[in-house]
Amino acid sequence: MARREPSLFARLIVLISLVLTLGAAALTTAAWYYAREAANEAYDRLLVGAAYQMAEAVNVQGGVLTVELPVSAFELLALSERDRIFYKIVDTRGRTLTGYGDLATPESEAPALGGPDVQDGKFKGTAVRMARTARHFSDPSVRGRVDVVVAQTTEARTTLARELTLRAVALIMVMSALALGGAVFAIRYALRPIGRVGTALLDRDPHDVTPVSVSTPRELRPFVSATNEFITRLRSRMDLMQQFIADAAHQIRTPLTALKAQLELLSRQAMDPQGRQHLCRVQERVDQLSRLANQLLSHAMVNHRAGAVPFESVDVVEVVRRAIREAVPDTLDRDIVTALELPPLPVEVEGDAISLKEAVKNVIDNAVRHGAATQLTLRVREQPRMVEIEVEDDGPGIPPELWSQVTERFGSSSSAGSGLGLSIAADVLSAHGGGLGFQNRAGGSFAVIMRLPNEMRQNR
Repeated sequence: MARREPSLFARLIVLISLVLTLGAAALTTAAWYYAREAANEAYDRLLVGAAYQMAEAVNVQGGVLTVELPVSAFELLALSERDRIFYKIVDTRGRTLTGYGDLATPESEAPALGGPDVQDGKFKGTAVRMARTARHFSDPSVRGRVDVVVAQTTEARTTLARELTLRAVALIMVMSALALGGAVFAIRYALRPIGRVGTALLDRDPHDVTPVSVSTPRELRPFVSATNEFITRLRSRMDLMQQFIADAAHQIRTPLTALKAQLELLSRQAMDPQGRQHLCRVQERVDQLSRLANQLLSHAMVNHRAGAVPFESVDVVEVVRRAIREAVPDTLDRDIVTALELPPLPVEVEGDAISLKEAVKNVIDNAVRHGAATQLTLRVREQPRMVEIEVEDDGPGIPPELWSQVTERFGSSSSAGSGLGLSIAADVLSAHGGGLGFQNRAGGSFAVIMRLPNEMRQNR
């Protein structure tokens, strides 16, 4: 069983979907980093602002450092209701003036340079964001640097980063869906020329072997060119086959006819009984060879014309007349009464006259050689939806159990025949949409019935 290949459309959609998925994953990752940075930047400003306010609240009174923490500093940090705030102020001697003494002081050179420093850290097992700043004193009683550390838990900023990321992801999903929908439409539109080429090939007449002429994009031109090249080669092969059949018919029939004539002349010469017996056998074999060659050529010709020659209006009555004129003189070697029962007016069907004549000739030849003892009758009957050509003889006929075999190639071959006659007729009738049937008649006669559809009468 042939392996089923996915369609080009499916392949493109899968590839585009994969690209969009990877792109969406990359954008989602970038959105998370950007959202986290944005949340940190927003909350870090509040954290640094609070640290600055606390640093400004440190003063020298009476030669001693004092701290009056401003409420506004805590109000800034209180904007995040979910987070907790920790702070510590360290004097010039490294002692904690106020706040959480166990709050670690970040190691950084930024305070020494006078700028704030913000880092991630942990306090009491909780992730925090820590801002450190410093204030320098040059009072006669107090000289040195005072460090201010403010820490805040990260729950609010994580929530903000998550919300920003989810909004970005929603936007990415919408854009990806729109991109995929646009890709589906674009691919359908881009692949439409392939459908036009397929339609042009399917709609062509079976007998049309001219090159395909259909407007296609540049990418499809190699395919159309290859198809046209194949059609050209096929037409050349068909012409060669037809020429071969014609040459074979001439080259084989001519020497066989001459050989039969020589044997006929030789049979008139005086010879002993044994030589006469051998001569009779040779004549029989030559007759069989001549008939087999004719039937093989007829079969090849019929097969070649099937589907290659356009049907036209054919008069079945005239076809039968020509068939019996050509068949009976060649095969009749005893007294057989031949009768024709034909309608007075032409009976027309759509078909190939030459192939139909070959079919009728083979059925007549088969009846004369293997059936008819003293009588052969040909009839043409026009039915409401079909035309019947009947060949009836008074011979023993074909047993019903062999009816399905005699229409096969060499299905009924014997010492007296090749088994091709009825096969040729069945092939021709099948190509015309008809069929071959058999019937045992009362009185001991046997009939072969060829049926053809009568489409012309239905159209009328």
